[in-house]
Amino acid sequence: MVTSKKARRRFKPPLSRSEVMSRVRAKNTHPEMIVRRAFWSSGLRYRLHAKDLPGKPDLVFRSRRVALFVHGCFWHGHEGCPNHRIPKTRSEWWNAKITRNRERDADVKRQLEDLGWKVIVIWECETGDGLVVGQIVEEVSQSDKFP
Repeated sequence: MVTSKKARRRFKPPLSRSEVMSRVRAKNTHPEMIVRRAFWSSGLRYRLHAKDLPGKPDLVFRSRRVALFVHGCFWHGHEGCPNHRIPKTRSEWWNAKITRNRERDADVKRQLEDLGWKVIVIWECETGDGLVVGQIVEEVSQSDKFP
């Protein structure tokens, strides 16, 4: 039986776990882009992923000394959120991983605050609500500017 090239191209074997995880982005995620667009449209300018600051904040407002993180509910363990659920396979490993992520987040926040930065965290589930994003834009715009 001879199959056409078109028929062969349509069949795609399922991706392995490794292939799926390799496609998870750390930068320029959909929630991050929503937040970035809101700040840009309000006239607030920012720097992205500042490597000189602990934790490489997603958005950095240097003149206001504000560091903003857009956390994914799954990866950073947003309690009470339906997007945060531990997978049933290897649940012990996932619990340990998310716990380490939370500990690292708390440590990075403490380091930034010790350096005099205000730290704001917006969760992935909050980015769909324009009101929450608008409140954070307002909070940053009212922050005092540093010389």
